Amino acid sequence: MKSDISNTDYSFRPGQWFIGGQMMFVAFGALVLVPLLTGLDPNVALFTAGLGTLIFQICTRGQVPVFLASSFAFIAPIIYGVQTWGIPATLSGLAAAGLLYVVISFVIRIKGSEILTKYLPPVVTGPVIMVIGLILAPVGVNLALGKTGDGAAVLVAQSDALIIAGASLGTTLIAAIMGRGLIRIVPILLGVIVGYVTSILLGTFTGNPIVDFAAVGNASWFTIPDFTLPEWNWQAVLFILPVALAPAIEHFGDILAIRSVTGKDYLKKPGIQNTMLGDGLATSAASFLGGPPNTTYSEVTGAVALTRAFNPAIMTWAAVWAIALSFVGKLGAILQTIPTPVMGGILVLLFGMITVVGLNTLVKSKDDIMTPRNMIIISMILVLGIGGLEVSVGGFALGGIGLAGIVGILLNIILPAKIQIEKGEGEA
Repeated sequence: MKSDISNTDYSFRPGQWFIGGQMMFVAFGALVLVPLLTGLDPNVALFTAGLGTLIFQICTRGQVPVFLASSFAFIAPIIYGVQTWGIPATLSGLAAAGLLYVVISFVIRIKGSEILTKYLPPVVTGPVIMVIGLILAPVGVNLALGKTGDGAAVLVAQSDALIIAGASLGTTLIAAIMGRGLIRIVPILLGVIVGYVTSILLGTFTGNPIVDFAAVGNASWFTIPDFTLPEWNWQAVLFILPVALAPAIEHFGDILAIRSVTGKDYLKKPGIQNTMLGDGLATSAASFLGGPPNTTYSEVTGAVALTRAFNPAIMTWAAVWAIALSFVGKLGAILQTIPTPVMGGILVLLFGMITVVGLNTLVKSKDDIMTPRNMIIISMILVLGIGGLEVSVGGFALGGIGLAGIVGILLNIILPAKIQIEKGEGEA
């Protein structure tokens, strides 16, 4: 069977829907991880991933072989937003983030993509990405220790939790470093599976069950996903919008990655303005239904490179698979039984990797971060974001990542391009 099809072909072919199912499998672990961590419904996330991919295909005229699903960049703001304002209010902020992508797509259409690098250079986006990873480090550690994310309650005995977290983390590390073929592309999924099996075996061995299958037995095979509508909340919107700027920049990298795999210049056709539009509409559509924001998945891009499945229609089949699985009630019930240490073990690695991505953004820019101007911008973003400073005016409050992002953008605009230090100043 030949899979390196360069032109879009939507005819029903067994090979296409099978490869589409494989792409869905590659994305599955990361796709459901975000809702499980943030309190959203994994079945809804499956549905909105499929819907978002179809919207993206429409906006790009079916020319780009990418799959859209839950964005890791929004884990921190979703968790904070759900704890502070609740899920419906947080969804309004996520929907606004999608609309921001749409606005950016039109700005690019009018002014060109250079305007983004002018107002959102690596000196701003890099530290913001780093804050996203570092601010949630305590959550990952608490979950790995068998506690709730805030550490207020113990869900699994610490000795058992460390064994489970170690199994999931170790498997993920081994698969990512030593795996070959598809194994290397799905390290998170493998980590979840091994951690889950370890939880079952450990509970059986100790006589204290860690996994409760009662909900699985009570769940029906067919169910309608638990869709949730957003409720407008200005605080949630202004808190999440700055976070959306970093993934918007990363969107360029994702499109460049798939371009390098297929050899086609998607920046020109269908154009970055159209791919960004598709990403934005997919994110807003997901948020209006109760799902996490969407983003293009690098895991699936890796699978495309491995299988040579360049036909964008295959991603349409992957979207159909995701939507179909979203109506399987027992699947959602099984996902809800995954013990927190399983996720905690993976998050210890994941949040650190997000931080490294931000650091790499600074390194690749080749800017001198030790100049006074860059030091000021970077240090303010890091300290305000990690420190959790909150500014309140009346009933409105802004803090954390949102405040750090806004301050970074403003400093980049206000501070002169070069701040000269008089010769001799500061010398002993």
